[in-house]
Amino acid sequence: MQRRPENPRDTYARIFRWKPSVELVEKPVSVEIVGSFTRWQTVSLTHDPVQQTWTVTIQGIQGKKTHHYVLLVNGKPVHDPACDGLALPMGFDEKQFALPTEKGPRVLMLFAQTK
Repeated sequence: MQRRPENPRDTYARIFRWKPSVELVEKPVSVEIVGSFTRWQTVSLTHDPVQQTWTVTIQGIQGKKTHHYVLLVNGKPVHDPACDGLALPMGFDEKQFALPTEKGPRVLMLFAQTK
């Protein structure tokens, strides 16, 4: 089966931002994102000491589908208040990075849309 060439309009870029909450006990030394749009390889966020935020721009996210991802702070999964929801982890990659919640392990969702 031949694969259709990817149309640049079917992908987009997204800026991910994370700011530590006041309740955070451990000071963030590293913040990374890992997900279906990174092929479950960690990507580091850059720290902005003036804004006290961590950011990264991910290019080439496939549109018209739902992606799963996790934010890792000092190697531990944390909630992203900007996520589109929570999902049950599917497969080894998602399960190894899953966020513990009251309802069991979850991953974050990104509803990827393109124009």
